[in-house]
Amino acid sequence: MSNIKYDILLGSASPRRRALLEGLDIPFTAITIDADESYPADLKAGDIPYYISRAKAQAYAPNLTENQLLITADTIVWLDGHMLGKPHDEAEAFAMLRALSGKTHQVFTAVTFAEKGREMETIVDKTDVTFAELSDEEIRYYVAKYRPFDKAGSYGVQEWIGYVACTSMHGSYFNVMGFPVHKVYEILKKRIKM
Repeated sequence: MSNIKYDILLGSASPRRRALLEGLDIPFTAITIDADESYPADLKAGDIPYYISRAKAQAYAPNLTENQLLITADTIVWLDGHMLGKPHDEAEAFAMLRALSGKTHQVFTAVTFAEKGREMETIVDKTDVTFAELSDEEIRYYVAKYRPFDKAGSYGVQEWIGYVACTSMHGSYFNVMGFPVHKVYEILKKRIKM
């Protein structure tokens, strides 16, 4: 799809998001955005990544020029009414995975599309993920080997833990990886007339 007249910018440092957007065969440039990722304490579930994704887009939006389309995203894990973000250390990663063990949680990803002179658009996708019971030894092995400190909920579904612990999923697998590419593609088709 090299006939696109837009300069698409992916505002994300995530190698997974970059790889997934590459999978759509759409040319883009990856950029890093320095944005405040705090959010109001009363927000819940999908409203949290919605807010953060838009904050990332708003932080860069003044730099946009004509025919540029910025894509930003944010992903959270939601378990029993609480958000699990990225762990700060091994102990926090262990605690998150112990909490996820044997339960169903939700993964919410918000994606925001921003252009100069056009209203921002944000979509939110949700996937229900069920984990098998994990032993402390299995959790320690995963945390030590895969170091999931850049991942919401302390896990990457595409890694070892996804193979052994993910027993069922309702919704998009790629959403759990942090980028619901099927929905992104639909928005891109509409916005840039592919």
